[in-house]
Amino acid sequence: MSSLQQTLTLAWRSLLQLRRNPWELMDFSIQPILFLLLFLYVFGGAVAGSTEAYLDFILPGVIVMNLVFVTVYVGHGLNTDLTRGVFDRFRALPIARWSPLAGRILADMVKQAWCVLLLLVVGFLLGFRLGAPVWGVLVMLLLLLVFAFAMSWIMVLVGVMARDPEHVQLFGFTALFPVTFLSNVFVPLETLPPFIQAVVGANPVSLLSEAARGFLSGGPALEPALWALVWAGGITVVFAPLSLWALNRRLARS
Repeated sequence: MSSLQQTLTLAWRSLLQLRRNPWELMDFSIQPILFLLLFLYVFGGAVAGSTEAYLDFILPGVIVMNLVFVTVYVGHGLNTDLTRGVFDRFRALPIARWSPLAGRILADMVKQAWCVLLLLVVGFLLGFRLGAPVWGVLVMLLLLLVFAFAMSWIMVLVGVMARDPEHVQLFGFTALFPVTFLSNVFVPLETLPPFIQAVVGANPVSLLSEAARGFLSGGPALEPALWALVWAGGITVVFAPLSLWALNRRLARS
């Protein structure tokens, strides 16, 4: 029980840091809204014929895109703690060794949940309406957080290996942009050239977007959700041990 309390305390510490870093808060709050408005009103007429029709398609996609991008801050925050010696001070405290990392990941999952709920509220204000039962929103949120947890392990590894927080952001966003844009976040799969449809269809971001659309609008959701969970499990199995090994190795050298 004490280990859980330590994790919650360290997660709260990470959330309190938002007061001293308003730019990060803007990334979690204002940037997702700007992305939604930009894509909706610039591409809505061209892709779906109207912004009203495109809103049903783009809102789940932007939610998934933002969720993936936000995981970069897991690695950014971890690298900041490592380079500033915060983890060394944690090691001198009578707390569980895994609590600092668990607290960081938990805090970022709270931020990710905030982003999802904020975009849903903005979507409703713009005219989006659920085409599925309300419980679908809760299932979608759970699915997204499970996938975000898996992606966090990739960013933990990046955060441990990067020289400074700026390199975490540089590598993280550079790697995530092609993964996100080579998906069905912005356009339907069938509108893409045949030679890349297979790649886009297997992209976990596409699967997650398709599942989110199903849970919100009433389309097929079970199959893409299950495949997204398979991806999440595979990512966790590969990157969690690597991340923990790299973190322990870096701490041992310090």
